[in-house]
Amino acid sequence: MSAADPTRHAEYFADNRANWDDRAALHEASGYGIEALLASPTAITAEIAPDRERLGDLSGLDVVHLQCHLGLDTVSLARLGARRVVGLDLSGGSLRRARSIAERAGADIEFMRANVYDARQALTGDFDLVYTSLGVLCWLPDVAAWARVVASLLRPGGRLVLRDDHPVFQAVGDDVSRGLMLHEPYFQRADPMTWEDAGSYVAAADGSPAITHAVSHQWNHGVGEILTALLAAGLVLDEVTETRYSAWCRWPELMERCAEGFRFADPALRDRLPLQLAVVAHLPERAAAQ
Repeated sequence: MSAADPTRHAEYFADNRANWDDRAALHEASGYGIEALLASPTAITAEIAPDRERLGDLSGLDVVHLQCHLGLDTVSLARLGARRVVGLDLSGGSLRRARSIAERAGADIEFMRANVYDARQALTGDFDLVYTSLGVLCWLPDVAAWARVVASLLRPGGRLVLRDDHPVFQAVGDDVSRGLMLHEPYFQRADPMTWEDAGSYVAAADGSPAITHAVSHQWNHGVGEILTALLAAGLVLDEVTETRYSAWCRWPELMERCAEGFRFADPALRDRLPLQLAVVAHLPERAAAQ
């Protein structure tokens, strides 16, 4: 991984795991779109819907969903026809709920608790698709090591589909009272950005469990760092897209809902800041033979 002390990495991951165990309980209690997914056997999540074209036909394919949290998107991947679907996450609290949701949805999904960096050792077999989306890379200290794990999971011709908050979007601060300003690092650093926040990106419903493990650690990764990491791992880039819309309303005072998610209400701002990054890549035959 990066140059940081591995012992510190273990401490960071322990904090993040405890934080996500608490978030899982809060998210489940707050709804999180669970009932909408269970209401119809053909329903898919709003998070998977924008990637339908990128995903293509999953019929008969083996798919692994990294950092799957409650597994709603994992259920959606199964409903798109995948033969084998595996969801992997660091948080045991998330996976206990994911297994229950998948069972209620009638979806045959394998769930594995493991750090992303240990995914190759934790999982059996190779995959046609690695899927990971929305708020994922910021929890990983070393994007190059992540890319090598992705490559190791793919069989020849297998693909990665990644969609995440754009690194520039991540670098802008939450406080936009004085306009859009860069407050956080754009490039990867060994030391994380450490937060203490008893809230989450989902509004807590009345009676929702509290987040008692409020400390979490995040790392940003520049676009060049992400793409170079994938190339160095042997993948071939098929698509790199930067969007003018976000999957979530980070700045309610500046944003409005649109067909694709959320965009700046002021048209003059819509060309100034990329909000999401989508990447599709594949592992060529020759890379697997080396």
